[in-house]
Amino acid sequence: MPIYIFQGRYTREALEGLVARPEDRAEASAKLLEAAGGKLLSFYLTLGEYDFMITAELPDMEAATAVSLIGAVAGTSENVRTIAAMTTAQARDAFATAGKLKGAFRSATSA
Repeated sequence: MPIYIFQGRYTREALEGLVARPEDRAEASAKLLEAAGGKLLSFYLTLGEYDFMITAELPDMEAATAVSLIGAVAGTSENVRTIAAMTTAQARDAFATAGKLKGAFRSATSA
C-alpha cells in the first residue's frame, strides 16, 4: 500500500483545546486513517515550521487527499503538506526503470 507523509500546523483554536484538555491525537488520526482504508504508521509532534508529522499507509492518492482535507475542514489544522513516499527498494526499482527509459527521451538541450 502506498505511504504518505502529512505535515501540518495546528490552528490556534486546536492548540487552545489541547492546552485546556491535553490528549493524544494519534488515536483520532488512526481512526480517520482506518476509515479511509489505511493505517497509521507514526505520529510525531515536531518543532519548527510544522507542528506534526504523520506517516500512514493509504490505498491511493484520493484517500490521502481526503485525509488531508479533513483537518482543514474541521478547522484544527492548516498548511497541511502531503508527500508521497516510497521505500528504498521501490526507489531502486524506479532508478532501474529510469535507466531503461533513458534512451527513449531526447532532452530539450540536446543538439
